[in-house]
Amino acid sequence: MSLAPWLQGLPDPERMRATDRWAIEERGIPGVELMERAGRGLADLVASVAPEGPVAIACGKGNNGGDGYVAARLLRESRREVRVLAVAPAEELSGDARTNAERVDGVEPFDAARLADCSVAVDALLGTGFSGTPHGTMAEAIDALNDAGLPIVAADMPSGVDAASGVVEGAAIRARATATFAAAKPGLWINPGKSHSGTVRVIDIGIPTGAPIDEPDVALIADAELLALLPSRAAGWTKFTSGHVLVAGGARGLTGAPSLAAEAAQRAGAGYVTACVPASAQPILAQRLLEAMTRALPEDDGAHTPAGVDTVLELAQRGGALVVGPGLGRSDGAFAFARELVARAEVAVVLDADGLNAHAGDLGALAGRRAPTILTPHEGELGRLLEVESSAVAARRLEHARAAAAQAQAIVVLKGDDTLVADPGGLVAVSPGATGALATAGTGDVLSGVLAAVLSRGVEPFTAACAGVRLHARAGIHAAHEKGVDGVIARDVIEALPFAR
Repeated sequence: MSLAPWLQGLPDPERMRATDRWAIEERGIPGVELMERAGRGLADLVASVAPEGPVAIACGKGNNGGDGYVAARLLRESRREVRVLAVAPAEELSGDARTNAERVDGVEPFDAARLADCSVAVDALLGTGFSGTPHGTMAEAIDALNDAGLPIVAADMPSGVDAASGVVEGAAIRARATATFAAAKPGLWINPGKSHSGTVRVIDIGIPTGAPIDEPDVALIADAELLALLPSRAAGWTKFTSGHVLVAGGARGLTGAPSLAAEAAQRAGAGYVTACVPASAQPILAQRLLEAMTRALPEDDGAHTPAGVDTVLELAQRGGALVVGPGLGRSDGAFAFARELVARAEVAVVLDADGLNAHAGDLGALAGRRAPTILTPHEGELGRLLEVESSAVAARRLEHARAAAAQAQAIVVLKGDDTLVADPGGLVAVSPGATGALATAGTGDVLSGVLAAVLSRGVEPFTAACAGVRLHARAGIHAAHEKGVDGVIARDVIEALPFAR
């Protein structure tokens, strides 16, 4: 598998170890030299976080501890007071870690009291090879570092965070910043690990390019390279070649969601948008959506029924993309409408909100679709789709996003500050973040409209999903700058979309 140029690979620990071995065994770079460069980068980050005051460095007995010993020596050489606190005696260390431990004088057993009056602490306890739950003295050291109230700089990974997945099963460091070596790891960018990592700085430790290692299957989205690929309206285009989007949703009392999705599609570039809503809701949307078309569909007590499916499918013969779910409601008729429409539609579908809930526990029903499908759940919706608790999804976001993509044979956009875009083949792209301003009602509907607009222009589905996620995030950031984080509403995000590219 070769990653697109707009994806920055996030190697898991196994790939990282293989790369290190290749650099040492095939390129002849001594491991102690790689550790020296890692420790120097760690020391530099410590100095930038806390330019003055005593430094406490907590060292484990693996190579992560070795990085800490290098940083301790270099910081002392720069005339900083450094307290080196070891959770294991030097005789338990081996290899390059032991070599560097023996170069440092005044190593003390770990003692939480020695953290007092320090200006910064360094976590060099565990490394990228850790998974599971810390126990014993290691767990006690992690808790003591967190409880000290100091800014913490983590070496490579915050201890207690699984580098491959971001899973946190027990005690885990909450870092102000992380110096990660050679390349960032998935767990630094995927929650809950992301929330433990602080600012991430990648330290070049001199590993040459060209290692014969499989490309990572998790990657970070690079905005500039991705968004440059998106087509823009040209002189010869028509309103249909600009992108045709249908929005099927709405119910009595739930007219805002389909309106937001339709308006977002328009601001994201779609040239022709039609909102397909229950008949009693159509006059409301017709007044609100001046530049979009509306279509009244059969209803039962203000909600969709399967009788409206054929009308939507007829409109979809023009191609483009179909959004199913915003404001749909949870009546039996509305769920039946959504299931039948998605099953029969021969255009790309973005499934959101109650369109997702209509498929709860039956993801496999989507696998037979011939056209592309993008699912946009939050953790609760993905939990219902997979029939697990939302807390289980939150704890293992990468695992559950991949599982849903495989079952549905669809692209899954698991929303969050670390939005994950999972392909059925196992590739996962990670959004580098957005803003808390998006934590307001209606922004999910906006995302669905943006995704459909990009899809409607014929952009390859995985690329479209990633681009839609980043356009939405960037619009949220722009809106937050204009309105303040707490002042943003979904309409502000729509209005910011033209400035997101």
